[in-house]
Amino acid sequence: MVDDIEELFNFYNFDSTLEDLLTALNDMAKGYKKLSQSFKEVKAKKESLATKPETVSSDDLQTALSNLKTKNEDLRSRSHEMLNENQCLAEIINFWAKSSASLQKLQGALNHPVISVGWAMRSIKAIQQRHVLIHSWISLNFKP
Repeated sequence: MVDDIEELFNFYNFDSTLEDLLTALNDMAKGYKKLSQSFKEVKAKKESLATKPETVSSDDLQTALSNLKTKNEDLRSRSHEMLNENQCLAEIINFWAKSSASLQKLQGALNHPVISVGWAMRSIKAIQQRHVLIHSWISLNFKP
C-alpha cells in the first residue's frame, strides 16, 4: 500500500510545486469521496436486504412442488418394483428349500438298502422336473 501511495505522489520529492501538492491532495479527496459513496451504497443495500423478507414467487413454488411430486412417484414406483422383486426372490428361495429337502430325503432313502431302483429313478426325475420349472420360471421373471 505504501508503494501505491508513493506512486500517487512522492512527498519526498522537494522539486514539487505547491500546485502539484494541491492537485495530488484534490485527487485523494475525490478518491476518498468515491470510496465513501460506494461504502454508503453497499451499507444501504445490505441493510435493505436484511430488513426485506425473502419473497418466493408462486411459480417457483409450483415448479418445486411439481418436481417433488415427480420424484415421489418415481420413488413409489421403484418401491413397488423392489417389493415385487423381493416376493419373486422369496418364492425362488422357497422352491430351492423344497428341492433341497426332497434331495436330502432321496439321499437318505438311497442309503437305505431296501429301497427300489424304480422308486429312486422316479424321485430323481421329479426333482429334475422341479429344477427345470424353477429355471424356466426364473428366466421368465428375471430377463436381463
